[in-house]
Amino acid sequence: METERRSPWKAGIVVAVVIALFAVAAFAYYNSTSAPARGGNASEISSLQQEVNNLEQANAALQSQIASQTSNTNVSTVGAESLYSIASKSVATVEGDELVTQNTFFGQVTSVETLQGSGFVADYLNSSYVVTNDHVVSGVTNITVTFSDGNSYPAAVVGSDQYSDLAVLKVSAPASEFVPLTIANSDLEAQVGETVYAIGSPYGLTGSMTVGIISQTGRTITESSSSQISIADVLQFSAPINPGNSGGPLLDSSGEVVGITTAGVSSSSGLYFAIPSSTILREFGSLVTTGSYTAHPSLGISAADMTYQLAEKMGTNVTYGVLVQSVVSGGPADKAGVRGGTSSAVVEGTTYRIGGDIIVSVNGYKVIDSDALASYLEQHDVAGQSVQLGIVRGGALITASVVLGSLST
Repeated sequence: METERRSPWKAGIVVAVVIALFAVAAFAYYNSTSAPARGGNASEISSLQQEVNNLEQANAALQSQIASQTSNTNVSTVGAESLYSIASKSVATVEGDELVTQNTFFGQVTSVETLQGSGFVADYLNSSYVVTNDHVVSGVTNITVTFSDGNSYPAAVVGSDQYSDLAVLKVSAPASEFVPLTIANSDLEAQVGETVYAIGSPYGLTGSMTVGIISQTGRTITESSSSQISIADVLQFSAPINPGNSGGPLLDSSGEVVGITTAGVSSSSGLYFAIPSSTILREFGSLVTTGSYTAHPSLGISAADMTYQLAEKMGTNVTYGVLVQSVVSGGPADKAGVRGGTSSAVVEGTTYRIGGDIIVSVNGYKVIDSDALASYLEQHDVAGQSVQLGIVRGGALITASVVLGSLST
């Protein structure tokens, strides 16, 4: 978090108090030195001298406070330099080979391409690992990890999860190479507007750091792959990242990991995303011990965000929430009696299945849109747990109890 800076008007008050104290001290001193000439006694002089001593002590304390607050105004700049000098030792470059098949005039041609990303060192049960993105190492062979000192070592994937784009690597390197970072709980620490730093290897430029802020939390993104997997509860931030940054740490001002950089929108300016550190904390143990994570919750629905125009088309006054367009047959929502759409309608060029339930809350938490619903489930629930959905059906508010399924099944 950024250090709080003392505002100019507060500084003015402190200075004014100091001046006033000096004036009172001078007046008291004058009285103490001139008292005998005006008929004063020894006890009065002693009392005035004690008052002067007290005022001098108060002044010293205020001067110390001013010096302390003044020195804090440049903490963020100095902190960024110190943060990099420490954290960069924990950031590594991850490389591997991928077979690529292309259709040419002469038929299919297979070639080997080198993929590159980033990663960072983290500990679990007194053992060191390198955490990176799943898309950096998925389908890749001959994986190597290069540390900040330039030394490279072979590595193997011990666990991965495509639904959160996380992977954990075991690296065959001496213990001296591993400088672990502390992983914070982003649910508690990551705040919109907080300064964050991304370190990685964009386009192979190792050890590059950029700075920005957390722009928003609780986003849902879709990986640009054939599987089109949606990842919930993602951080949006503004620190520039490029190909090669994927898998690197997103750090707060204290040098703790609040996320792992994963994607950016190529046609945008300042629109980047990171898997939150709370997800890493939740999955780390399972990825190391079982090689996977299978507790991502699923309702088994196809949904769309409610809008004013959609509500108008449906004849309802509910302009927020999640419209259930369809339910997976035999899935969690279907078993709980949640209803999908019954007819099609075109709203502003998009075709919707309307007539289904509108989810407006989960466990009493107001659901504004699909991002809010997916992020709440990811943060608070796992597969097999039961949740209470607040549903608007035919103008009435009802409750449906749903036992969550797993995304991996």
